[in-house]
This record gives sequence, structure tokens and C-alpha cells, in this order.
Amino acid sequence: MFARATTIHAHPSFLDEGITHVRSVVMPTLADQDGCAGMSMLVDRDAGRCIITSSWLDEDTLRGSEDSAQQLCDRAREIFHATAEITRWEIAAARRDHRSRRHAGVRVTWLRTDPARCERMIDTYKLALMPEMADLDGFCSTTLLVDRPSGRAVSSISFDDRAAMVASRSGEQAIWAKAVNDAGAEVLEVAEFDLAIAHLNVPEMV
Repeated sequence: MFARATTIHAHPSFLDEGITHVRSVVMPTLADQDGCAGMSMLVDRDAGRCIITSSWLDEDTLRGSEDSAQQLCDRAREIFHATAEITRWEIAAARRDHRSRRHAGVRVTWLRTDPARCERMIDTYKLALMPEMADLDGFCSTTLLVDRPSGRAVSSISFDDRAAMVASRSGEQAIWAKAVNDAGAEVLEVAEFDLAIAHLNVPEMV
């Protein structure tokens, strides 16, 4: 499966209007498109940053939806009074203990490795990192998105609520420290979000 992520840097005062637009316009529009499996939306209200991710059954349907996605992005940019960036990913790994609920907490980690080591990074994530993450209190699910040509990746780990996410910080940090060393990867950024829309609908890939 594949994914398209639109990162929006919005004016905080327009977040609620923008979230309503995504829920009432963007989500049903995507649901009607061939090959779209679902959509999620992460929100950091303090920073005004939102990440809208749509999942696609294959790369052909992802590419075939580009024109529509650009139109949706342009309109969302207007509603949010924001800048926006679109990135495309392969969904390389996914594990779910139970479905995330609205307002769950999600920690996102951006990574980079040598493209030649990308497969090693994916294997490390599946075999070492995911089982340990699943033991954290309040764990809901995790996904790993990769861009093989560049060696870039992004991991998201969702928890039952923000309190569980905050409580997991030190434990997750220790897990990542070992995993990135084993995978030969570098952590670029870590950020925490609230889950505003939870309908990505990605099957387990372990």
C-alpha cells in the first residue's frame, strides 16, 4: 500500500474551521476515489501543524489521484490560511493492537538512512521495534512509511490518549535509541499530535 501526506502549517485561530472542512469535504471526496482505503488527520494545536494522510491500495491509484489531491490541498490551504507540503510514501509496516479513538495521542518520528540500508531499517522496525512498542501501556497501533530512493522514513505510534503518550516518552526513547543504532538510521525530528480523524484503514503488515 501507499500513502500521501499533506503537512499544513496553519494559523492556530483557523484550525477548527480547517478540521471541519477536512472532515466534511476532504474525507468524503477521498472516499469516493478509486483505490483510496482511508484517511487520518493529526493536529498539533500549539504549533498549528496538521498532517492529513490518505492510504491507497497501490501506487497506480495514488498517482492517478494527483490532480484531485492538489485541488483539495489548494482549497485546504485557503481554509487554514496555511502553507502546505505534499509527500508520498510506501507503507512498509503496520501493527494494530486495537483501533485508535478520536483524540488519541500520536507520536511521529522522522528518520533518514542511506538508501542502501532502507530494507535493513524496515526489518529492524518490524522485528525489533514494533514488538517492544506494543508492550508500552496504552499502545494502539504503529505504522512505518518509507521513501526508498531517498532513505527517508516516518513512524507514527498511537496511544489511547495524550496521558498514555506522555507517560511512554522515556520508554519509547530507549527503544528508538537501540533501534536506530541497529538500523544505521538517524532521527531527524520527533513531534506529538492529537488524532482528529482516525480512518486510515491500513491492514497489519508485520
